[in-house]
Amino acid sequence: MEYWDIYDRGKHVTGRRMIRNDWHMKPGDYHLTVLALIRDRAGRILITQRKADKEWAPLKWEIPGGGVRAGERSEEAVLREVAEETGLHFTMEQGRCIHTYRSDNPAEQNNYFYFVDIYEFWGDFTQADVRIQDDEVEAFRLASPQEIGALGERGDFLHYHRLESLLVRPGFSEEEA
Repeated sequence: MEYWDIYDRGKHVTGRRMIRNDWHMKPGDYHLTVLALIRDRAGRILITQRKADKEWAPLKWEIPGGGVRAGERSEEAVLREVAEETGLHFTMEQGRCIHTYRSDNPAEQNNYFYFVDIYEFWGDFTQADVRIQDDEVEAFRLASPQEIGALGERGDFLHYHRLESLLVRPGFSEEEA
């Protein structure tokens, strides 16, 4: 069974834990999720499509990510999630956390309060290098920010309005990538 740490409103670990995806948290309890904008040398972003049998948001497009396990740091979680979901292996030297947001919207789902750390990675890879997690991902592709925008405007891309301003950003220099 996988556990996640419970955080307070200030994003501090409380010492309490929850079972993964047990959304019946107490008021003021938060969990932490990580997402990864994975860009190739051309600036295209790796996006994945959720499996059709998913209970929540089936067949919606998204960027890779997931919950931070109990005792795990955000940086460790994003590297693990990217490797599990895409087969691509990065180091923190190839990326950085570019944004964090907190959601305080109890109407969203089952008193669902959370933080999201969004990371950006640049790499020299092709679609042929990607190995998707078959039990979680229906399909994947490399998409331009404009293609993601079109999916978002149709409501087919998760968290689009939270990510929209992050999609078009200057790239790393050759030394950073």
